[in-house]
Amino acid sequence: MTSLSAAHARRAYLLGLGIAVLGAILFSTKAIVAKLIYRYNIDAVTLITFRMLFSLPVFAAIGLWQMRRAPPLSVRDRWQVLGLGLVGYYLSSILDFLGLQYIGVSLERLILFLTPTFVMLITVTLFKRRIGGREWLALLTSYGGIALVFIEDLQFGGADIVLGAVLVLGAALSYAIYLLMSGELVRRVGTWRLVAYAMCVSSLACVLNFVLLRPVSVLLAQPLPVYVLSLVNAFFCTVLPVSMTMVAVQKIGAASTSQASMVGPVSTLFLAAIVLQEPVTVLQITGTALVLAGIYLLSKKS
Repeated sequence: MTSLSAAHARRAYLLGLGIAVLGAILFSTKAIVAKLIYRYNIDAVTLITFRMLFSLPVFAAIGLWQMRRAPPLSVRDRWQVLGLGLVGYYLSSILDFLGLQYIGVSLERLILFLTPTFVMLITVTLFKRRIGGREWLALLTSYGGIALVFIEDLQFGGADIVLGAVLVLGAALSYAIYLLMSGELVRRVGTWRLVAYAMCVSSLACVLNFVLLRPVSVLLAQPLPVYVLSLVNAFFCTVLPVSMTMVAVQKIGAASTSQASMVGPVSTLFLAAIVLQEPVTVLQITGTALVLAGIYLLSKKS
């Protein structure tokens, strides 16, 4: 009986791990899909508006479902959800897609993968927590890996690479702030509910941003591939990976799900080579390995 239960537990863990890995791969492909959309002379504002418009119905449905199952939010929680939606998804996404106009998807994914280090540095700064030897090693290893990839890309892109890297760093920083701000609220509101509400806020902010900056006719005057790729971006690179990550956390826990997400930068590196014909160099592989090693050390410490 014990062996049967152990085998069942192992199968359940492997299922959860598989869901986490697939979710990480799908989420990482959003940069590749964005690069394909940019080939049709779409700007970042229009790209992200399509992404949010097509994903909004799903997150709105999840939000309504959660609303019926839980008591109303307090006034304080509503303001916090509004702030989190603007910082964590709206601002982070805008900066990320703006940065993708200037840098390759491999560097973009590696920079975003530094988010846990930003969380740690902000925590140290605000709460005066000391950094141990393992954490310093994790930081130096991760940022050393980024430096390798950045220096190589800088030889080909010049100032554009610097601008793109700074924008994506801003995206990683804003998402780190979202993670820190959401900790207490997640416990009160619930993960599914918070994600759905925050994504709805972000979607509405993106639409408002578009209306202020672009004529609405732009949304109706795109070639068919833009709509198809935007649907892929919204469902397969946004809704599905977010949902899969939530399921994985419930099945195997946040720590294991976080470690499984390390497959993301690796998958991006090789998918970019296959789909976008971006070169895979020794420095890129070395830099990616260093970033993954640093984040792994940090996750083991956590």
